[in-house]
Amino acid sequence: MNIAANDPSLKTWVEIPENSDFSIQNLPFGIIKVNGGEPRAASRIGDFAIDLKALFVLGYLTNLPFRMEDFDTDTLNIMMKKGKEGTRKLRDRLSKLFQEGQDDLKNKEHHVNQVLIPIDGVQMLMPVQIGDYTDFYSSRDHATNVGTMFRDPANALLPNWLWIPVGYHGRASSVILSGQDIYRPKGQTKPGEDENPVVGASKLLDFELEMGFITYDGKPLGDTISTEEAEDYIFGMVLFNDWSARDIQKWEYIPLGPFLAKNFASSISPWIVTLDALEPFKIEGPEQEPEVLDYLKYSGKKRYDINLEVLIQPEGKEETSVSKSNFKFMYWNMVQQLAHHTVNGCNIRGGDLMGSGTISGPTPDSYGSMLELAWKGTKPVQLNDGSERKFIADNDTVIMRGHSSKEGVRVGFGEVSTKVLPTK
Repeated sequence: MNIAANDPSLKTWVEIPENSDFSIQNLPFGIIKVNGGEPRAASRIGDFAIDLKALFVLGYLTNLPFRMEDFDTDTLNIMMKKGKEGTRKLRDRLSKLFQEGQDDLKNKEHHVNQVLIPIDGVQMLMPVQIGDYTDFYSSRDHATNVGTMFRDPANALLPNWLWIPVGYHGRASSVILSGQDIYRPKGQTKPGEDENPVVGASKLLDFELEMGFITYDGKPLGDTISTEEAEDYIFGMVLFNDWSARDIQKWEYIPLGPFLAKNFASSISPWIVTLDALEPFKIEGPEQEPEVLDYLKYSGKKRYDINLEVLIQPEGKEETSVSKSNFKFMYWNMVQQLAHHTVNGCNIRGGDLMGSGTISGPTPDSYGSMLELAWKGTKPVQLNDGSERKFIADNDTVIMRGHSSKEGVRVGFGEVSTKVLPTK
């Protein structure tokens, strides 16, 4: 696929720090607020937000299928109504405006000052209105680790796992933006096999390293999206921390799965990196045995090489890197997830969020949760301040970062960061 904005040779006239996640080949989308003003749609390059409303008003987005209302808004949902063709044209136009050698905008300093806003002066807002949220369970290494810990290691994967991208319907209202604190959740737990359950604060609070993808409007109720079509319905991706209270989950998840253990909070990063921008980082997927059913078969490269890192920062202390993983470790890919989600005729809407499920790699340093990193509490994780963690403590901040890199081009997500406060 030849996408003009992805050209690895492109340089920009905007000064960008070395190893910035926000190269000219990225140009993600988000919602910003500046100096108490009204929310508006934006992109980002280096350490500057690009005010899309200002670009439109100044006449730099002519002959594109957009109106003022698409950018003068508190959500990207309206802009996304133009579909992949529209947002691709918008990103290509942004790329051209900020390319080295393109002087239409560069030589008008009074315009540049309106369009490029230093990121330190920008408040990030939730980028989309999330109507529905689905969480998958698609990392084979993670599913195997959990099955080994809690069931028979010889039969770690449940019988359906290699046949379907397992998922559950999550709670959209408690998806929050990076930087928003959460409170340690309360719920029922069962202290021992012969003891009655009690209600109280979770003692086994955990992060889950995930990626999320955001959809465009899908098809009408009753129609399906094939693996061949699926990428046309995926707008972009975010970093995703799907918090989990393991002790609450253990007691409640049979027979209907996660509930209070998961619906108290899930954190996303503020910039949506388009699937187009990630196109150069596609790689081959794993061999899937047994052979999947026809509607889950796909052709071409559908996995993405995205480096991921999780850090824990105790209050007032330095952060410690506890996991280095990669999105390429997923067994079920996004097109399979979307095809499975709609095979029964379920209708997908613009702004829906799909979580990948916890991303774990094959080695202990690439596991995507404390449950695995500390192996059910038997191998505490050492932090740089000398303390240990089996799970997440009050006043800890969990930080996740991610980026792809190839041919000298870096496309990244920034970070998703959340502090855990004591139970209310």
